[in-house]
Amino acid sequence: MLGAVLALGLLAAVFGLLLGYAAIRFKVESDPVVDQINAILPQTQCGQCGYAGCRPYAEAIAAGEAEINQCPPGGEAGIRALADLLGRDFVPLNEEEHGEHKGRMVAVIDEQICIGCTLCIQACPVDAILGAAKHMHTVIEEECTGCELCIEPCPVDCIDMVPVPEDINQWRWPSPDERRIDIADRSTASG
Repeated sequence: MLGAVLALGLLAAVFGLLLGYAAIRFKVESDPVVDQINAILPQTQCGQCGYAGCRPYAEAIAAGEAEINQCPPGGEAGIRALADLLGRDFVPLNEEEHGEHKGRMVAVIDEQICIGCTLCIQACPVDAILGAAKHMHTVIEEECTGCELCIEPCPVDCIDMVPVPEDINQWRWPSPDERRIDIADRSTASG
């Protein structure tokens, strides 16, 4: 019995040393600029930017292959943050090619209509939909990124996108550009 424990302990130590060596020897260095760009992106993995996810889009921006205004879920705040980080001029979202920014949205499933087909679960890139085959599904609101990828595969159209109510966690000060537009709207409405 003691011999078996010692043999397993020795084997574990050898494998630990091999894994430690491999981690050092084959370490892949990542570009810190790509990591910073990726941290700004909303991590919806929606593909509206034309790339397979946020990380490939960040790599394309860093390489100069993509513009900073291709991410609708990131909105104006994301574009401004990317422009500040990279020292580029702010360019508004390219809505014609990539869609419009609608604010923070989440999917809601009408559980009375849901047939439990699991197609929305398979389409969700962040696993925000909970359910099983032939059982109703529901969305974990805190996990949903609002990418809208679950809507198209639904055969019974039981998924809607609804805006997240603004509370203290989502509220932000309006930018100076937004304030100028708001003031102009008020002056034309009263005049």
